Amino acid sequence: MPQPKQRRTTAGTTTRGGAAGAVDYEALARFRYQLRTFLAFSEQAAKQAGLTPQQHQALLGIKGFVRPGPATVGDIARFLLVRHHSAVELVDRMVKLGLISRFADPEDGRRVLLKLTQKGERKLQSLSRKNVEELRRAASPALRRLLKSSSQPGES
Repeated sequence: MPQPKQRRTTAGTTTRGGAAGAVDYEALARFRYQLRTFLAFSEQAAKQAGLTPQQHQALLGIKGFVRPGPATVGDIARFLLVRHHSAVELVDRMVKLGLISRFADPEDGRRVLLKLTQKGERKLQSLSRKNVEELRRAASPALRRLLKSSSQPGES
């Protein structure tokens, strides 16, 4: 892809490779575009696997967000940035689909813990492989460039 010429902004900073602390707007714009592209890819992959994007994210949250130990409905609500009652409804649907199971916390019977079923594990593993491949293909160069261009004084 051809690189645009370096341009001066009205403040005297450059949009590419300029002074320390200057924001590389092109890199930021490209990175945000690649984020949106990746999210669209991931949502489409989830739909092709028979899941909603939110179900895919919940599977990922149950498997990888809480360490150590199993996730709770509250953990899923925090991970998905939704209200607790919305997470409860999502969990109910996912249990009915056989993607996750619920069980009582052995230390506190009032808490409900969540675990992926074998079906949920298979779906998450397949989607995760596709997502990692897509991230390697598309997002990494923009992220590296953005982080490099936005380093603060005193950082390397």
